[in-house]
Amino acid sequence: MNDEKLDRIIELLEEILKWTRFEGNQRVKEILLDELDTDAKKIVYELSDGRSSPEIEKMADVTSKTIRDWWKKWANRGLTEVHPEYKVRFHKVFSLGDFGIEIPKVNKGGKIADSVENAKNEEN
Repeated sequence: MNDEKLDRIIELLEEILKWTRFEGNQRVKEILLDELDTDAKKIVYELSDGRSSPEIEKMADVTSKTIRDWWKKWANRGLTEVHPEYKVRFHKVFSLGDFGIEIPKVNKGGKIADSVENAKNEEN
């Protein structure tokens, strides 16, 4: 195969990759919005970075059992994976911010703040 043909193949593959990635991102956002339909789910998902369910429970005001149930459901949809170091913990595959999904603020008591401003006031 000559260099011109190889360059053209590479060019076409890069174009296919660009559109596949775009389409994939659109689908991921749809799934995230469908699955994370409450502020509590969004908070738990975003905190799922290897933390334990009891640790997230304190921060998100959701029971450990509910968190573990959500993790399993999200893993089946490809949104979380088993943490490589802690086999009973999960970590998110995507960051909500990367898809323009707002992450609710949590105040010190684990309650969802009415606004970013209220969360800041409670911290002070």
